[in-house]
Amino acid sequence: MLEWSALWLTIKLAALTSVCLIFIATPIAWWLSTTRSRWATAVDALVAMPLVLPPTVLGFYFLLALSPQSSFGQWWLGLTGQQLTFSFSGLVVASIVYSLPFAVQPLQASFAGIDHRTLEAGEVLGASPIDRFISLVLPLSSRGYLTALILAFAHTVGEFGVVLMIGGNIPGETRVVSIAIYEAVETLNYDAAHTLSLILIGFSFVVLALTYGLNRHFARPLFVHNPKRESKRA
Repeated sequence: MLEWSALWLTIKLAALTSVCLIFIATPIAWWLSTTRSRWATAVDALVAMPLVLPPTVLGFYFLLALSPQSSFGQWWLGLTGQQLTFSFSGLVVASIVYSLPFAVQPLQASFAGIDHRTLEAGEVLGASPIDRFISLVLPLSSRGYLTALILAFAHTVGEFGVVLMIGGNIPGETRVVSIAIYEAVETLNYDAAHTLSLILIGFSFVVLALTYGLNRHFARPLFVHNPKRESKRA
C-alpha cells in the first residue's frame, strides 16, 4: 500500500522549507555577494558546512539544541506548548539549516553576476536601496531564485539522516518518504520500498532536467547575429 501520508508530509515539509529559505537566504546571499568584510570567508564556509558534514552529525546537534532541556527548546515550549524534537516544526527548523547552501549559493552567484552599472544608474535616478533591489535585483536574479527554490525543495525531499535524528518515525507527524523507505526495507517489504524509491528517482530526474533546461533557456541570447542575413540585406 502506498503511503500517501508520508508523501504528503514530505511535499509539505519541502515546500515550507523552500519558502522559508528564500526569505532567509536572500539577505545572506546579498551580503556575501557585495561585502568586502574579512568575515565573508568564514560565513561562506559556515553556510556550506551542511554540504560536507554527515547528516547524522547535524541531526545529533539539532537534537541537543532543540530539546526541551536547551534554552531555545524551553523558549519554544513555553511559547507554543509543543516541543521541537520529534515534531514537524523541528523538522522544518532542521531542514532550513540543512538545505541552506542549496538556496544561498545559487542566489549568491546570481547577485554577483549583476552589472553594478545598472544599480548605479538606478541610484543616480534617485531610487532607494530597497527600490533598486525590488525593481532591478529581483528581476535580474529570477533565474537564481528559481534554481534556489528547485534545489532546496529537491534536497529537502531527499533528507534522511537529519530527519531521522530530530524527528524519528511518527506516522502523520515526522514520517517522511525517506524514513518510510528505510522502514519498508527493515521489514522486508520490498514492494513498498520499490514503489517509493521509484517515485523519488522519477522526481529527482524531473527536478534535474527542469533545472538544467531552465538554465539552458535563460542562457540563450534573445537575438542571434546572423552574418548571412546581414549580407542579404546589404
